[in-house]
Amino acid sequence: MLNCYNQWRDSGFSTQWCYENFVQARSIKQARDVRDQLDGLMDRVEVEKTSNLDGDAICKAIASGFFYNATRLEKGGTYRTLKNPHTVHIHPSSCLFKSEKLPRWLIYHELVFTTKEFMRQVIQIESAWLLEIAPFYYQSKELEDQTKAKLPKVVGKTSTTA
Repeated sequence: MLNCYNQWRDSGFSTQWCYENFVQARSIKQARDVRDQLDGLMDRVEVEKTSNLDGDAICKAIASGFFYNATRLEKGGTYRTLKNPHTVHIHPSSCLFKSEKLPRWLIYHELVFTTKEFMRQVIQIESAWLLEIAPFYYQSKELEDQTKAKLPKVVGKTSTTA
């Protein structure tokens, strides 16, 4: 999503760019408003602004706030929450929904229930981050792969309707 935002910014915050790239203009404008608000807040409290192009650091920062929403990829192409195990699916509006190679670990922002329980606003993480971020919440045993079997490479109707 950060790459998407940067491309939109480089286009001059063009609504046409949003249309051509299948991005909700209203949602990305809201992200810009939040960014501008944080920028103003940093000015007010005199915090030095720096640029960090390290995607892992940004993902770790998000994961540190949502570590309790971690999921692991299962054999059938679905995800399983870790602490209160139940099956969840990537929301169809997510860019990862039709991904050829599903990430093994995800963090989600919220769950919505329609025909199934879907994760919205997901990011890929590394399981080791969970131990680093929340050693009080996760044990290394919980984060080990339970099987060495191959996981699905392609998402399609067969893997999402299982």
